[in-house]
Amino acid sequence: MSVYINDKAEYLKPCIESMLNQTAKPDQFVIVEDGKLASDCGKIIEDYKNGNPELFEVVKLEKNEGLANALNEGMKQCRNELVARMDADDVSLPTRCEKELKMFEKYPELAVCGCNIDEFSGDFYKTNLSRVVPSEYDDIIKFFRRRQPFNHPTVMMKKSVVKKCGGYIKLRRKEDFDLFSRIVTAGYYVRNIDESLYLYRADENNYKRRKSKENMKAAIYVYKRHWKRNGCSFLDFLIITSAERFFWLAPDGVMKFLSNSMLREKTNCCLLYTSPSPRDRG
Repeated sequence: MSVYINDKAEYLKPCIESMLNQTAKPDQFVIVEDGKLASDCGKIIEDYKNGNPELFEVVKLEKNEGLANALNEGMKQCRNELVARMDADDVSLPTRCEKELKMFEKYPELAVCGCNIDEFSGDFYKTNLSRVVPSEYDDIIKFFRRRQPFNHPTVMMKKSVVKKCGGYIKLRRKEDFDLFSRIVTAGYYVRNIDESLYLYRADENNYKRRKSKENMKAAIYVYKRHWKRNGCSFLDFLIITSAERFFWLAPDGVMKFLSNSMLREKTNCCLLYTSPSPRDRG
């Protein structure tokens, strides 16, 4: 998990607790402090580390150089072959890790496994949109011609495969797309679980980041690399890069409408997640 200065303490603690309360509990929890943090976030991490020094591994980076660098540094400290991703303001549902581990047991050749996400906002985790990704290998390959087939924060990956494929390259955006492109085009087996096991915090900043010029340029760069690896056809490349340019130029309201109506599915769910106190954990 990477934490940076814009992360909020009121989101960080429920996030950490959601991983500690998995039905398949972690035996190592790596947190990367990506540059200077807000003091309350730093205190939360320090308290967890002091409370369980054998479980928590804290990596402190002097300055923020982006998510890709933070994840690479964190991956170096992971003792286990299977590494689960997590964003610092989201929530993993209790059976997420257990179900992903079972997929690796069922398919020993599996390199990456993710799941669907339910998006929420506010404190009560009211979900109304889901990002559903294909679960079967052949469907993932087809989907990947034009769209990202994994919800990045949900994935569990083999450390050795990530290392062999070069890790994350230092991009400010789309570093996940590029890594998964290298993994898939190298011939590794990948899957998703056809179930929402992760709650993703969505706000207006998500849309602003998606339609920034920086995001567009990074997207075109990684799509070009994807095409050159034969991950998609030249026609696919033209279509997805044209779409990125359109999203960048489109008004915010149009971008939000298209993103919600075309790239997500509506749900009718209100899920209240409660974070147990440390003394309530078994």
